Amino acid sequence: MREIVLDTETTGLDPLRGDRLVEIGCVEIFNRMPTGQTYHVYINPERDMPAEAFAVHGLSTEFLASKPLFTEVVDEFLAFIGDTPLVIHNASFDISFINAELDRIKRKAIPKDQLVDTLLLARRKHPGVSNRLDDLCSRYQIDNSRRTKHGALLDAELLAEVYIDLIGARQSQLILASETSDARAGGHSGDTPRRQRETPLLARVSDADREAHRAFIATLGDKPIWNDYLPPPAPAAAPAA
Repeated sequence: MREIVLDTETTGLDPLRGDRLVEIGCVEIFNRMPTGQTYHVYINPERDMPAEAFAVHGLSTEFLASKPLFTEVVDEFLAFIGDTPLVIHNASFDISFINAELDRIKRKAIPKDQLVDTLLLARRKHPGVSNRLDDLCSRYQIDNSRRTKHGALLDAELLAEVYIDLIGARQSQLILASETSDARAGGHSGDTPRRQRETPLLARVSDADREAHRAFIATLGDKPIWNDYLPPPAPAAAPAA
């Protein structure tokens, strides 16, 4: 199953008060594994950058002035995400900004049923504690030392790792990898057939051992059970002329 882990950066907290989208980062995962495919873009918000927002992500008005407008990247963005489930931490925040940008250019909003909110998942799994992205990285021992400031693509990459742990998919992957390794090594798991050697090992029982065993069986009576499992003795060689 294809999913897109998504994060954004903005000029503030409320799109209804004029705050705008400035960065989108997406990471593709397939069957709960990152594929290496990403989408990342900076966006010109057509307004100034408040000092509070700059302190969070470090994206200045001057830096963003040369970046494309949302209307110039929207088709590429929508093509990348398609109708795939969007995995977002605090999804209502990010999607409110994306949908506000879509509304400005008269495009269809992304529906709520396309969203997977990892903040809600984390609160159910870890109630009563902080579930910020940094906290989850620490909880699942994910290295977030590069995260000195917020960045949409980096945060999406970290969230993809968190999500895999949060839903227990990493443990499933480890079990599957172990079973695959056992099967390759000749082990047996479930219905996995044992691997056969291409060249059978040489027999370690000599003809002398077999004859000694037959002699012992002959002492056990008329019908010892061993006779049911042993091949008949080889015929004696013809005498030389």
